[in-house]
Amino acid sequence: MLLRLPFLLFQSNEQCFGAGTPNCKVAIVMARDKNTSASRYKQHSMIIVPMDTPGVKLIRPLSVFGYFDHFHGGHFEVHFDNVQVPVSNLLLGEGRGFEIAQGRLGPGRIHHCMRSIGAAEVALKILCERAAQRTSFGKKLYHHEVVAHWIAECRIAIEQARLLTLKAASHIDTLGNKAARKEVSMIKVVAPRAVLKVIDCAIQVCGAAGFCEDFPLAEMFAYMRTLRIADGPDEVHLSTIAKMELLEQAKQLRAHL
Repeated sequence: MLLRLPFLLFQSNEQCFGAGTPNCKVAIVMARDKNTSASRYKQHSMIIVPMDTPGVKLIRPLSVFGYFDHFHGGHFEVHFDNVQVPVSNLLLGEGRGFEIAQGRLGPGRIHHCMRSIGAAEVALKILCERAAQRTSFGKKLYHHEVVAHWIAECRIAIEQARLLTLKAASHIDTLGNKAARKEVSMIKVVAPRAVLKVIDCAIQVCGAAGFCEDFPLAEMFAYMRTLRIADGPDEVHLSTIAKMELLEQAKQLRAHL
């Protein structure tokens, strides 16, 4: 098998550890089979690889917008040189890696969105507190109409994202992951965009202080920006939404003919 991209978050005692922490004992590696004649959904496998296996080498920690994830051990570049493990380390079976990934991606995406909305609430709180504390041109910042409108628009964006997240969660609970694909894709696009807008407004109101470590806004913005790529970039989700919408519209059209 030709090794491709390793997943660098590992499970141990219900906590996730990056490759840089001593608590990380195993890697779950996504590998692509050399035989590409199979369906594209059955060309990948997941394999458990102990980190002390000969040929596994940690190269360097990778920052995200200049930030290192020290709490979880960080994201690492890992090299695999002729790494060999027993066949029993193969998860579920050969060619079932995509199946495993999809089994967690739907719920995983909505978890990201739920946490994102929590981050937006924190950012809006900082925005409002700063707007009430600071004075500009003889009046509090929130008395300036542009800032007041930012506050209102941020609240609207948060509530819209929250309601769509609840709808997606309800679909997962009642219809299952597969039937909720459209709603999950929708919220995966909407939530990061909405939260980035809120954080950006908060940074603008905080001024230069919003860029420094005195506020969590800069780090929040960096993390939130990654979610427009993580678990599928916006463009992939938009294509999925459009395809499903067109199919649904076509079905309704045929039903009325």
